[in-house]
Amino acid sequence: MPPHKPVALIVGASRGIGRQVAIDLSKNGYIAAKSTSDANSSSSFPPDPNSPASTINTVAREIQEAGGEVLPIQVDTRDHGSIARMVDIKFHRIDTLIYNSGAIWWASVANTPLSRFQLMQRVNPEGLYSVIQSCLPHFADNNWKGRIIVVCPPIYSRFFRGKTAYAMGKIGMSVLVKGLAMDWQREGKSDMAVTGIWPAVSIQSAATSSVSTTDPSLSKDLRHPTIFSDAILSMLRAPVNTVNGMLALDEDYLREYEGVTDFGKYSVVKGAEPRRIMPVKLPDLSVQEQDDEGRRTDSVEIRKRRAKL
Repeated sequence: MPPHKPVALIVGASRGIGRQVAIDLSKNGYIAAKSTSDANSSSSFPPDPNSPASTINTVAREIQEAGGEVLPIQVDTRDHGSIARMVDIKFHRIDTLIYNSGAIWWASVANTPLSRFQLMQRVNPEGLYSVIQSCLPHFADNNWKGRIIVVCPPIYSRFFRGKTAYAMGKIGMSVLVKGLAMDWQREGKSDMAVTGIWPAVSIQSAATSSVSTTDPSLSKDLRHPTIFSDAILSMLRAPVNTVNGMLALDEDYLREYEGVTDFGKYSVVKGAEPRRIMPVKLPDLSVQEQDDEGRRTDSVEIRKRRAKL
């Protein structure tokens, strides 16, 4: 692998949005994809990109046949040991981490069993935290130059409705994006950026295909996942101070930073105008005293001082 070619580690790239992102980034990076299934189970190639027949191995084959470089790696995002082994495979570097892995269950608290809640926490915020922790030494080896993109929503109260358990984990991921961005600002890591991205309109994926298969008329409200990969590619090109700590919607980002005004090419149904599922205006999470930290508290330093006593 040429040392100058950027390396992108994509966690959750076997189908749907993750597959599209992996394929579209393959022109610029060495892609590591994630799945728990095997391409040998696929009876045709290429398989339906939103079906279980699409795996890290079929995606790898698609990338290779298009002339790209790829290394498919199986990982269990619930297991820190599995994550550490994935990251420690002999990459010469990691320039970009994209976390797309996720578990979903939309129901009331009463109809969400504890086991389902725990699964979502382990895959969503805990999986993300574990992957980031495992990647930090690689970013350090790269003189703290890199990008992280996380599939997580902007923070607003309507998001909690009807899916509280799911929202607790996904909003936790958004908090991690905002907080890690602040860490890097405080630490002077001016070449590191972490950004959240979320769809303004539902994306054609494994999650939405189950619904649209039951009611094909719902396809008119879907967009192709290429809108996601286009936005991510733009974010990776953007200046650090523009995207660090940003929680962006794909459509709004492309409109503001790439000047896109016609989103028709992304519609699954030609000529359709998909319904926007996200608010037009999102709350500003900053406060007047945003830069006033008061007295800093660092538990690591406190523990070190206690150990010396």
